[in-house]
Amino acid sequence: MGVSLPGPSHLAVAGTCLSLRVTAGASRDGTELRDDELRVRATTAPEGGKADAAVRTRLAQALGVPKSRLRLVRGRTARDKVFEIS
Repeated sequence: MGVSLPGPSHLAVAGTCLSLRVTAGASRDGTELRDDELRVRATTAPEGGKADAAVRTRLAQALGVPKSRLRLVRGRTARDKVFEIS
């Protein structure tokens, strides 16, 4: 069972890389911490980078930072992604 992330702003430190597991095409959007793994669900289908953009937006909301501070470092076509906070 996952734990909702009400405000993980403590993770929003410049230079930090966040590893996460993404579920694109999910039934609902969400961000949670499950078994020490950050998981992001996006309702957007994984076509043409649309899901990556939705995940970036959702992650920025959860962290309380502008999405311009998040850069996808690894995992453009994979479920496991790494975002760097600038």
